[in-house]
Amino acid sequence: MTLSVLIPVYNEEKTIEEIISKVNNLPIEKEIIVVNDCSKDRTAEILRLLSFSNLKVIHHASTRGKGAAVRTGIENSTGEYIFIQDANEECGLNDYSKLLEAIKSPELDLVLGSRFNKMSGKNIFFSLLFGIKLNDWLSHCLLIRRESLLKLLPELKSTDIVFDILTKAARRKMRITEIPVSYDQKNISHT
Repeated sequence: MTLSVLIPVYNEEKTIEEIISKVNNLPIEKEIIVVNDCSKDRTAEILRLLSFSNLKVIHHASTRGKGAAVRTGIENSTGEYIFIQDANEECGLNDYSKLLEAIKSPELDLVLGSRFNKMSGKNIFFSLLFGIKLNDWLSHCLLIRRESLLKLLPELKSTDIVFDILTKAARRKMRITEIPVSYDQKNISHT
């Protein structure tokens, strides 16, 4: 079982080296694909100095947005499963093993990490709209089978690509489950 961890980055000079090192140290078979979306800070310079055998770094020639960076990562991935990791560690690194354990079930296409144990108003709305009960539709902690994600790829257009993946998977009646994960509210991504 191989995991492709996709890390889209834009101006992440303060966190990128640390997050790549933490992901690299996880005791699982993985490849790390970092897509630098033409950062204007020292991100590209830092990435050029890193050398891990399982690290692929791709540089966009112009800024195209997070959605495009994730699509580039997907197109260059080879793992059986794909996880999109924000450079600010929104989804705790301690949760990878829980997500991987859950998706081993052949009945599942996608595992969503839930930060909440009950639904809020917005999540109730999404659950009604898409016909599947999930407590945390806006979680960016999502693990999906590569073969399932490739079926969705032509439809993914939104800049909020993680939410786009989840909603397209729900519309296609893919098999989704949700498990609780830890998160630090101060690290929530606003991209």
